[in-house]
Amino acid sequence: MKRKEFVGTVISDKMQKTVVVKVDRKVPHPLYKKHIIKSKKYHAHDPNNECKVGDTVLIRETRPLSKTKRWVVVKILQRAKSPEEAS
Repeated sequence: MKRKEFVGTVISDKMQKTVVVKVDRKVPHPLYKKHIIKSKKYHAHDPNNECKVGDTVLIRETRPLSKTKRWVVVKILQRAKSPEEAS
């Protein structure tokens, strides 16, 4: 069985072994056909607490791990830029 995979941005890492990932998708407006961005938040399992806010990650569907967690972080695609690197 093929599991769903999404690419999103970590918006919260305050929980232990859990991150909140925001996934954006472009969909055409039903009447005007202009593409609009819809977003959804997913709770994903991060077993090693590696993800930080701003990281771009790949998440995959999995069995229920808790009341809200049904996704797991597969890999970190891009690290967030720290304030030291920006200056």
